[in-house]
Amino acid sequence: MTLPTEHDTGADGLGHFLRTRRAAVTPEAVGLATWGARRVPGLRREELAQLAGISVNYYTRLEQGQSVNAGDSVIEALARALRLDDAERAHLFALARPVPAARRPDPVESPGHGAVRLLASMPTVPALLLGRRNDVLAWNALGHALLAGHLDPAAPEDHDARPNLLRMLFLDAHTRELYRDWHEEAALAVSSLRYSAAHRPDDRALAELVGELSIRSREFAALWARHDVRLCSSGTKRFHHPQVGHLELHYEVLHLPDGDGRRLLTHTAEPGSASADALSLLCRAAG
Repeated sequence: MTLPTEHDTGADGLGHFLRTRRAAVTPEAVGLATWGARRVPGLRREELAQLAGISVNYYTRLEQGQSVNAGDSVIEALARALRLDDAERAHLFALARPVPAARRPDPVESPGHGAVRLLASMPTVPALLLGRRNDVLAWNALGHALLAGHLDPAAPEDHDARPNLLRMLFLDAHTRELYRDWHEEAALAVSSLRYSAAHRPDDRALAELVGELSIRSREFAALWARHDVRLCSSGTKRFHHPQVGHLELHYEVLHLPDGDGRRLLTHTAEPGSASADALSLLCRAAG
């Protein structure tokens, strides 16, 4: 299975990202005067080229995938003209400078004994250990109770059938009902996946995951086509849990220092809040 329509790496991914970002910037936002009716609300190619200080012919070749290895100054100028934030700028450079394929077997991800002990040491904090592709490598009892109480607690131990947060979000009815702001959660998850995919162009399993979700979920396919890019390292999630009702929890994503893509996802409640009471109740129920 391959990526749908637009790829994430090389000229195809670069052109698609440039087109989507160009369409999202209005002439008024960048101080350009306009006359008459416009077919699209975003910038025209010649307008973006003017703002970036490059020829329209060269920009057109970039967008059509006919030119590679654009200089850093050109990419930086396009990032400024498109008003990209830090995550989008890093994504643009990753697409313009794809890492050569490693061409080596992808080892099975392991949680590691230290990480599992860390999860167990936080019994009052819902916590999960995620892999490079959002596979759940391990969770503590409260993390399982919060996000996947309908699944076998031992599910992460099966390397071939581990729960995957993206599959759960788009394909699992329980998970869809769990998030009170499902559409926002889905958009954030896909925009974060876009960022990750550009930085791991040789990850075949990640490409297969994107292809699978694009086929099985129209909502995922539509969000993927938008080519939005965001990093979700902290924020607030609102849940409607089947056992304890509404919770509003702060989440933090902590990357492990070995740099292999594993990260810890934790959830905490404001002390003294109704969410803290509900979380305590869920903790007692989880044992």
